[in-house]
Parts: sequence; C-alpha cells; structure tokens
Amino acid sequence: MTARTIGLPAETKDRERRVALTPSAVGSAVRAGHRVLVQAGAGEGAGYQDVDYKQVGAELVPAAEDAWSADLVVKVKEPQRPEYAYFRDDLTLFAYLHLAAEPDLTRALQESGVAAYAFETLEERGGLPLLAPMSEIAGRAAAIVGAAHLAAVGGGSGTLMGGAAGAPAAQVVVLGMGVAGTMAARGAAGLDAVVTGVDVNLQRLYDARMEGTIASSLVSEPDGVAELVSRADLVVGAALVPGRRAPVVVSEEAVVGMRPGSVVVDLAIDQGGCIETARPTTLSEPTYVTHGVVHYCVTNVPGQFPRTASAALSAAVAPKLLLLASDPDDPRLTGAANVLAGELVHPGVVAAFEG
Repeated sequence: MTARTIGLPAETKDRERRVALTPSAVGSAVRAGHRVLVQAGAGEGAGYQDVDYKQVGAELVPAAEDAWSADLVVKVKEPQRPEYAYFRDDLTLFAYLHLAAEPDLTRALQESGVAAYAFETLEERGGLPLLAPMSEIAGRAAAIVGAAHLAAVGGGSGTLMGGAAGAPAAQVVVLGMGVAGTMAARGAAGLDAVVTGVDVNLQRLYDARMEGTIASSLVSEPDGVAELVSRADLVVGAALVPGRRAPVVVSEEAVVGMRPGSVVVDLAIDQGGCIETARPTTLSEPTYVTHGVVHYCVTNVPGQFPRTASAALSAAVAPKLLLLASDPDDPRLTGAANVLAGELVHPGVVAAFEG
C-alpha cells in the first residue's frame, strides 16, 4: 500500500464545530502508514484537543494551507469560497459536497482538476452509509427545532407539540420517509404530535405505519400534499434523490395555503430543498418568514451537536478514507466519485447540471 499524506483542516462554515476524524480515527490512519496533518484547533469545537491528536501520531500544523497541502484532504462540509484557493490538480478531496446545489463549487473543482469524492453519494447495499449518521442526527434535531420555533418566542403560532387537556396536539407532516424523515417522525411522535408521513414508496409508508412511527400516510402527489400541509403546524422536508437536486414536494402555492405561524424545516436544503420557498440559512440566522410561515433551512443542522455528530461521522468515514487512500477504484467506494479530471462522473450530479 502506498502511504499518503492526509490533511484534516478546521471547518470554516458558519458555526460549524464538527470534525471529520476523531483522534482514534486519525490513529488508525497513522498505524496504516499514512502521515496525517491536523490543523491546530480542528477538533476543539467537538471536544477533541490538539494533544489528543498528537498522542496518536498526527502532525499538528498551524494553518489551513498546511493541512490543505496534503494530497488527500478530508473534511466535513463543502469547501467555502476562500478555500477554493487551495484547489489543485493533484489534490483528492473527501467531504460532504452536495454539488447539485453548489454550481460555483462544482465549477471550481472542475477547473482546478481536483478529484472530488462525496460522502453523501457513496452507496453500499442500497443505502448511503456516510449520509445516514448525519441524516439520523438531522432528523432527531428537526423535531426539536420544529417544536421550538412553533413556540411564540420562536416566531410560531404558539402551538405545543403534544397539546393539552382540551387542546389538540400539533399536526406534523414529514415529506420523505428515509433515515432523516423517519427520525423526524419518531421525534415528533415522541412529543405526542400527530404525524403523517409522505413518500413515493408504499412499502416505506406501510413499514412506518406498522411500526407506529406515523399515525397516517399519503403517497406523494401535489394536490394531496397541498391539502395536507394546509392543516399542518409543522412540515419537515426530507425528500432525497442521491446526487440530484431535491424534488420540490411542496409548491409555493401550497405554502401560501398554510396557517400563519406554522413552521417548515427543510432538511433537504443541502440539495436545493424540497419546499419551493426554502432558501439556505445558517446557524447564526436560522429562520425567516415567508407567507406567514416560519422557515428553518439550515444547511448544517448536525453542526450544533458537534460531539455526537463528529463521533458518528468519523466512525462511518474512517474505513472509507483508508480505502480511498489505498485504492480509489475499490468497489466499496461505489458512487463516491463526483468530479474526476475536470469531468462530472456521478450520474445524479451529471443530471443536475446537464439534464
């Protein structure tokens, strides 16, 4: 196996405190013969100190440019615009990229010749193993933040998720019953809300209903969804097509028909959003109001739970990183390649940009 230099830079996205590799994962890479450059402070937001990385054999480097000088860089979120300056044709990048919603980043990767591999499109046994941990956390968080913003102090209607004696429980609609949607539904049901699941997959809806995750279900089609969300207090968007832009499930017209003070949480915003009125927001400014509806469209929801999220992500990423370092063509990396030698290579990403 050829030894590689792996770089772990600090995240630069707004209030992003996750780190892609824990010290134990870095130790595994070092024991496999790789040199690992960790930017000083990269893990502090998640509770991992520089000394923890140093003790497992990492080399601490003072600046982002030093970590980016490695031939294989692993990070959590898509590179921010100032980081494009580090792109070069002998660089391999492994991160969440969400290129369908990032045309400028896509163009920069193509023009620089970076070999870009995405966590979110890597497929294994019909699933997305590097997306699933963050989808689980985002789904759990959706019920929490949705409930918080339904409160009057959160800008919402003042509706309590579980209701009270003489007052009905909140009506929650979850669009897409994958990992994120299922966890959002479970969270909302755990707060005693009445949850309806929407999906194009009847088997998923059947399973969720039988498991008690949702109280009722609906096959996704525009008129039915519009009528359903018109009665909803909280709508969670979690529709996903790997690599492609998220399908628009709720039209602007349907949002106009929602009750004032209702809330939408669009977890698909990384891929462009599945609610037509959604636009990306940050953890610093997470919400805005359109047509009287509170929109929460944060693009890095798990970033507010950095300790848990970093541990879960690192556990999933580390084995795949070692495969990428040794053999980028390993079939266990199927679907991860998004941009190679200036060309878009993932079918979903190609479809997003070339139709």
